[in-house]
Parts: sequence; C-alpha cells; structure tokens
Amino acid sequence: MDKLSIDDLDLKGKRILIRVDFNVPLEKGKVTDDTRIRASLPTIKRVLEQGGKAILISHLGRPEGKVREELSLSPVAERLGRLLKRRIKKLDDCIGKEVKEAVRNLRDGEVILLENLRFHREEEENDPGFAEELASLGDVFINDAFGTAHRAHASTVGVTKFLPSACGYLLRKEIEYLGKVLSNPERPFIVILGGAKVSTKIGVIKNLLGKADIFIFGGGMAYTFFKARGVETGRSLVEEDKIDLAKEILIEAISKGIPILLPIDHVVADRIAADAKVEIVQRLGIPPDWQAVDIGPATIAKFGHAINKGRTILWNGPMGIFEIEPFSKGTFAIAKLLAESKAITVIGGGDSVAAIAKAGLTDRMSHVSTGGGASLEFLEGKELPGVTALTDKE
Repeated sequence: MDKLSIDDLDLKGKRILIRVDFNVPLEKGKVTDDTRIRASLPTIKRVLEQGGKAILISHLGRPEGKVREELSLSPVAERLGRLLKRRIKKLDDCIGKEVKEAVRNLRDGEVILLENLRFHREEEENDPGFAEELASLGDVFINDAFGTAHRAHASTVGVTKFLPSACGYLLRKEIEYLGKVLSNPERPFIVILGGAKVSTKIGVIKNLLGKADIFIFGGGMAYTFFKARGVETGRSLVEEDKIDLAKEILIEAISKGIPILLPIDHVVADRIAADAKVEIVQRLGIPPDWQAVDIGPATIAKFGHAINKGRTILWNGPMGIFEIEPFSKGTFAIAKLLAESKAITVIGGGDSVAAIAKAGLTDRMSHVSTGGGASLEFLEGKELPGVTALTDKE
C-alpha cells in the first residue's frame, strides 16, 4: 500500500483528528453491537500511547442534516470509555467555538469524541468550509473508517485538502486483505456469494470472473440464475430484469471454464415466518406457491466439498433468510465450514458479518470486513475516494 500510514507519523504532542466508523446499532440508548468500536481500538490506543491527543469524529445513522437526539454519539462514548477503561469526553457538536476550546485544552494522551457529523448537512455534501473547520481541530488526519471510504464526504475526503492524511490500522488491514484477494490470492480461490439480490453483486461477479477458480451462489440471488436456466422457482425471489444478465454471466463462466455451483436442493416454505410449513425439495422441485428460503443438506455437502479445497475463500451474503431460525441452517453451516477451513477466509461485510457474529465464529476468520458497501465497491475494482485522498508515501 503506497499511502501514508499511522506508523509513518510522529504522534507525540500532536492533535490527531481520527475519522472512525461508530455507525453502530442502538436500542433504548444503548449500543447493541460494538464490533465497529472495538475495530477502532488499535489506532486510538497507538495515538494515546505515543502521547498524541485523539479527536474522534464519526457519523451515526441518517439524520439528514438535523440534530436528532436518538442518533447522538453519547451511548458510543460510554461504551468506548468502558473498552478503553477511561472516561471519554463527548462534545455536543463537531464544529464551533466550544469544540475548538475543548480541543485547545486537551492534554497529551487524552481523547474526546465529537458529536454526529451528519447533524450537519455539509458533511455529506463535502462542503469545503465545513471540511476546513473540522481540519482546523487537528495537526494530522487519520482515516480509520473503512465503512465510509467509498463516500466522498467532508470527513473522509474534504479534510485531506488541509491536513497530512494517513490510514489507521483498520483501514490498512481492510485494504491489505481485500487487495490480496483481488491481486494475489492463494489458489484455489473460491468466491461464495449469497443474499437477496443478484443486482448488488453484479459488479463483484464481473470483476472476479477472471480471477476466481470457483463460484458458489446461494441465497435469493441464486434463483435469478435458475430462472436464467429455465428452471421453475415457485415464489422464490427472482429479479426478472436481471435474468438476461444472469444468462450472460453463466455463458461467460462456461467460456472461461470457471464452475458456478448452484443449490441442488432447497429448503422451501409456504410463507416467510418462523412457524411456516417447511420442506426440503430437489433442485427442480420447488412447488408453485412455495418459496426457497435456504439451501438444503445435499447442497451444504456439495458446497462443503468445494470449500475444503479452497486456499483463499471470499464470502459475501447469506445462504438463506438466516434471521428466522428454521431458515438459518445453510448460512450457519457455511460459516462453520469456513471457520474449520485452513484457507485464508475473508468475509466481505454486510449480513455475512452478522451471521458469523451470531454463530460466534468471528474470531475464527482471517478477516471480517467492517464495511458493507465499501467492501463491495472495492471488490468491484472501484477506487474508494476516502483511500485515494490520503497522502502518498514519498
């Protein structure tokens, strides 16, 4: 990676403006999943240990430029304080006189958290004046928010016009792991894609068609490919406007000699509910009024056989509606197979991350991405504005 990194910086006595991704789920004013907060700790700790002053900035939710109390970062400050075992000073805004005063009084080795950036509409507009005000709080900028690196906002791109800018440990790790998948994977390289829609994965499939050795398709998106092959899918999720594109992908894969594995049996339900009637049917046997909700046991065995051969495995998207217990077996089985694999396992954000966390297997993966949209765009081969904007190494 040819961008300036936190390890290249002299942090002592400096005001370090750190863009973190604290966009975490809240319920009744409490953080319900602190994965993203924990992911930022190595960078924050490095700044504090080196005697820098840490000024943390983040967004939370979509307040659309309005102050919304339920999207305040106060609960995050509380959880961060517990994780760092110190009191975190949380401010009521991210710009203005009081913020400047608080930053001026900050001592070496101390940390403050500013309020939700998106309470100001100028953040998402990448307003230069707003970016300059944020930048005036720091001597150096560190971006450690991979989850927003695909957005050209004031706090990801704008501030880099005014400050030397480097990547933190999380951002660096994301780019190294996902970059290795794209440019130099150990082979065989297996790509497992699931989730509801093929439309969100088209860019990834096209970019990886020349790079992967085997594709495995599950989840709702598999049924658009079945339809493209002329297979009846009952009431299963199909994107009718993407059937021709699915045909093109299948033809291209055949021409390149890349196998695409699809389910050979399905868990089907008469409706989407925990108490639905559920059956296991063979590949061609989805009844007209039923919907596929998970991969069946024969498919798990077939996919498992391929996974066991893999040396690099990328997984993005669940195999079924895993949030509903009777439809979760396929997703959790794939998670377990990856946890037991000797391959480099990279989980590409979104629902797969949630599924792995629910299965208690996060620590058994080589890398679990914190960025859903950002990891997809990176895997599509797109440049991420928040990374491109960082200072190049000399």
